[in-house]
Amino acid sequence: TPSCDLMNQGILALVSSIGCTSAGSLQSLADAMHIPHLFIQRSTAGTPRSGCGLTRSNRNDDYTLSVRPPVYLNDVILRVITEYAWQKFIIFYDNDYDIRGIQEFLDKVSQQGMDVALQKVENNINKMITGLFATMRIEELNRYRDTLRRAILVMNPSTAKSFITEVVETNLVAFDCHWIIINEEINDLDVQELVRRSIGRLTIIRQTFPVPQNISQRCFRGNHRISSSLCDPKDPFSQSMEISNLYIYDTVLLLANAFHKKLEDRKWHSMASLTCIRKNSKPWQGGRSMLETIKKGGVNGLTGELEFAENGGNPNVHFEILGTNYGEDLGRGIRKLGCWNPVTGLNGSLTDRKLENNMRGVVLRVVTVLEEPFVMVSENVLGKPKKYQGFSIDVLEALANYLGFKYEIYVAPDHKYGSPQDDGSWNGLIGELVFKRADIGISALTITPDRENVVDFTTRYMDYSVGVLLRKAEKTVDMFACLAPFDLSLWACIAGTVLLVGLLVYLLNWLNPPRLQMGSMTSTTLYNSMWFVYGSFVQQGGEVPYTTLATRLMMGAWWLFALIVISSYTANLAAFLTITRIENSIQSLQDLSRQTDIPYGTVLDSAVYEHVRVKGMNPFERDSMYSQMWRMINRSNGSENNVLESTAGIQKVKYGNYAFVWDAAVLEYVAINDGDCSFYTVGNTVADRGYGIALQHGSPYRDVFSQSVKSLGCICKRSGKITGDFGLGAGSMGMSLRLFITFSEHSGHSQRNSKRDREVTHPSFPRLQGMSCSHDNTVVRFRHLGFTNIRYVWDVCYAVL
Repeated sequence: TPSCDLMNQGILALVSSIGCTSAGSLQSLADAMHIPHLFIQRSTAGTPRSGCGLTRSNRNDDYTLSVRPPVYLNDVILRVITEYAWQKFIIFYDNDYDIRGIQEFLDKVSQQGMDVALQKVENNINKMITGLFATMRIEELNRYRDTLRRAILVMNPSTAKSFITEVVETNLVAFDCHWIIINEEINDLDVQELVRRSIGRLTIIRQTFPVPQNISQRCFRGNHRISSSLCDPKDPFSQSMEISNLYIYDTVLLLANAFHKKLEDRKWHSMASLTCIRKNSKPWQGGRSMLETIKKGGVNGLTGELEFAENGGNPNVHFEILGTNYGEDLGRGIRKLGCWNPVTGLNGSLTDRKLENNMRGVVLRVVTVLEEPFVMVSENVLGKPKKYQGFSIDVLEALANYLGFKYEIYVAPDHKYGSPQDDGSWNGLIGELVFKRADIGISALTITPDRENVVDFTTRYMDYSVGVLLRKAEKTVDMFACLAPFDLSLWACIAGTVLLVGLLVYLLNWLNPPRLQMGSMTSTTLYNSMWFVYGSFVQQGGEVPYTTLATRLMMGAWWLFALIVISSYTANLAAFLTITRIENSIQSLQDLSRQTDIPYGTVLDSAVYEHVRVKGMNPFERDSMYSQMWRMINRSNGSENNVLESTAGIQKVKYGNYAFVWDAAVLEYVAINDGDCSFYTVGNTVADRGYGIALQHGSPYRDVFSQSVKSLGCICKRSGKITGDFGLGAGSMGMSLRLFITFSEHSGHSQRNSKRDREVTHPSFPRLQGMSCSHDNTVVRFRHLGFTNIRYVWDVCYAVL
């Protein structure tokens, strides 16, 4: 072999720049011949290195020194993605990279619960990308695009350039993407080219070497002068050199210094001719001494300080982290974000706040759909732009104040949220974003998988659930409702029995009059007998004494009969009143789906409509509720029971026999603010989805908007505006009366003691009569009260209850 030929000629050390497989063979040969072996690991075609894992034997028998530092790519990339707080990303690697090199990294991110995907990049990148479009459906491509938002590229610079060019030209990535490229072999020319071809945000991690600040000293390292084409890091020749070649230069310089040191110390052992073929060949006697001289020496070369630790490795390594900001023209944004080394770790901040700063002064077009209480017109003056209010507008205004942007708002032309059409396009609010006519969409907009395929959503700012709006049954006043427990024929029989028993009692007393005391006069008349029997029937007693045995037997039987009848009446009356109170038989979505007397529907092509359709047509759906609901909603292809707008559905409930299925928050607001208190709502309380802000697919504002929603922290408090600022449960009209009396007493007491106590007055109390009702007629809503007034109302209500 070439190595054996060199040993036959006589050598003092062996320098190799090869791969890991060949390094193991040379290590064994060098250990056997006692020849210092300086190993410089070289990657294939500029691909990132993987750890060699050379076997280290006894220290006295190990003659191999690793000139290049260990592979720290796993540690650097883990620290960087932790700083960026990534939870889901994909790793691309080329054919020449050994994926086992990042096995440690994959194990650690898996333990931390991160979602990581791996994909090999083929040599023919164009064919690979074309195959994706040929085999994937539109939904799958959209999900794949979402995966590419966060990616790590472990490949050589030339492959990375070609790959980035292909995905950008095929529109697989957008301006909100963030990619990390990690490779030790990336020079300044590669950085400029990668930045020029990419979009979104780009982070580049590469190995760097310290350069003296004094330009005049760069080419002088100790007693050695380096060529100007090598010592200048901006020189094209220096830029084109691989890192392995830089280490070869420093290794030769190190060996020259070691040889000179041995000559000065006069401890030189002549180089012997070694034969590695024969088994009994003797090793070089001066190998150990030469190895120790090399390890104790050191040199400051092109790669910085080259020295060896006790384990035979070079501990000096530095990584530079370069980064761009979001945007299209990113060349101007490249800058150094920080550096990393094994001793101090990351030095610098990777946080990018340029996007938030750039939003100040930005004007965004916002599309919306009118939906109380989320979006409502507050002012419509001829010749001036409409002004809007509502819960969603409050959220948008809070984000605008927090990030500093301005916005122009308009209503979707067709007043719909949006659904996919037969030709694959979208209408409504979502369509405005898809066709890039608007930047943001906000209203009572729910986050659904279909919508996420074509637009981006922020994190939910409010939970969502489905409810049903129904009209309360009309109550009729019946003056004879107390007779309802018994049938009319039964009441006639009871009246006849009273007359008959009264007549029998009179006859018994007339045939066998009671014995009265001297001077007493009998009052046994037919009228008195009838009155006595009626009084005993209603358990009120009578005035006429009946003392004869026959009369008492008759009255005893009558009282027993009356007891049974009255007890049955009392029980039936209680049951009748209970049934009367439970007049609303629909109390849930399940109850609604089981009945067919009341037709129901929702807004056509809405999220609720699509949700019921998907669930109802799924043969594997275990809950039959959705299939029953879909049969009702889809009558006459959906035109019979569905409406085009939510306001039409509400009117249909108010003036007809109809139930409207829609967002629970919207329906609750409608029921509470209805002047006639004619609505009530039912629904499920499970919030499996939420309301979000929609943006164009690939919008750079998605992450910053989501983070801002979380940072505001007060969004949930604003939801109280949907149902009113304060709610108090009152059990009956008597409780309301007591509450009014309490307010009156406190008002009078405050007026008497205002001069003495100087306490806070409550000017909003007269507005308490402007109350609104809830779905059960038992919740009183107090509006337009200040914080002090609300606190007082709560104290008073607590005292009354």
